[in-house]
Amino acid sequence: MAVQLVDLKAQYETIKEEVNKAIQDVLESQIFILGPKVKELEDKISTYCNVKYGIGVSSGSDAILLALMAIGIDCEDEVITTPFTFFATAGSVSRLGATPVFVDIDPMTYNINPHLIEEKITDKTKAIIPVHLYGQCADMDPILDVAKKHNLYVIEDAAQAIGATYKGRKAGSMGHIGCLSFFPTKNLGGYGDGGMLLTNSPELAEKLNILRVHGSKPKYYHSIIGCNSRLDAIQASVLLAKLKYLDSWNEARRHNAEVYNTLFKGIDLTTPYAESFNYHIYNQYVIKLKNGRDRLRDDLKDAGIGTEIYYPVPLHLQKCYSDLGYKLGDFPASEEASANTIALPIYPELTNEQQEQVVNVICNSLDR
Repeated sequence: MAVQLVDLKAQYETIKEEVNKAIQDVLESQIFILGPKVKELEDKISTYCNVKYGIGVSSGSDAILLALMAIGIDCEDEVITTPFTFFATAGSVSRLGATPVFVDIDPMTYNINPHLIEEKITDKTKAIIPVHLYGQCADMDPILDVAKKHNLYVIEDAAQAIGATYKGRKAGSMGHIGCLSFFPTKNLGGYGDGGMLLTNSPELAEKLNILRVHGSKPKYYHSIIGCNSRLDAIQASVLLAKLKYLDSWNEARRHNAEVYNTLFKGIDLTTPYAESFNYHIYNQYVIKLKNGRDRLRDDLKDAGIGTEIYYPVPLHLQKCYSDLGYKLGDFPASEEASANTIALPIYPELTNEQQEQVVNVICNSLDR
């Protein structure tokens, strides 16, 4: 039985009529860039995430870039973040000429270790970007405390975590700015690229709104240099159709995670660890092996089971960051995770039978 890593067609079949109508409504309106659908989505997402302002943008990557632009990051600055994340987190820092400064992860949650941050702060540090990896929030209170102590901005990379909570607070609502992604495979995914910025600051919201339209206000009058980073109305309409299902989809992912956890009992591998104060929404279900990860992936592929490795090379070892002077061994927890973890199918429509197939293949692979 083949099992895809993510089966978007299965989801589409359950909401086909609603999504098709939503897209048709935009086609009838002929309003494709920003407009009322984007504004409606901004209002509903900001309410859902318990913040005052939502600013729709063209991607999650642009959300991080614009957040950094809004707080004035430039070539003199350093930004602290994790080396175990998608490239856009640090790449956005580098695009502005600033320097990403890496801090190792907690080996259990794979999120940035908050207790290692303060030692990396210098007089050039301007911000911290914690990443809520795989759908679980980073340990935010100590991060916010150290940021307040040193007068630093906090930008939450919540690209994988819409709907996740930390001590009752929604992902993206705790820092100065939160960044969401609506990439198709996210828990709330569009039919193309899309993202959103979240903030409680009217000043930052105003600046972000200006930055996403080339820095203009009013049109054709440019007080600052911005980007073309607007959210399309078609993507907003798809996301509006899907939003009402997000909580039930997140619950289905959590249920599937519990099924896996039960099936994996007694097997020599590490299942995802969720902090007791977190509501984990499992954008990915990632297991860790002591060794043999690549062989296991080959066996799963031969059985028709989709997997992914997030992330095979931590950022401090990427060629483009060789000038920063990091070396193998600098961040052992991140390096171990890159070498030994693998993501399994976890999408809401996944059946128990499919999960049993995945686990059976893994057991057979580990036994040989």
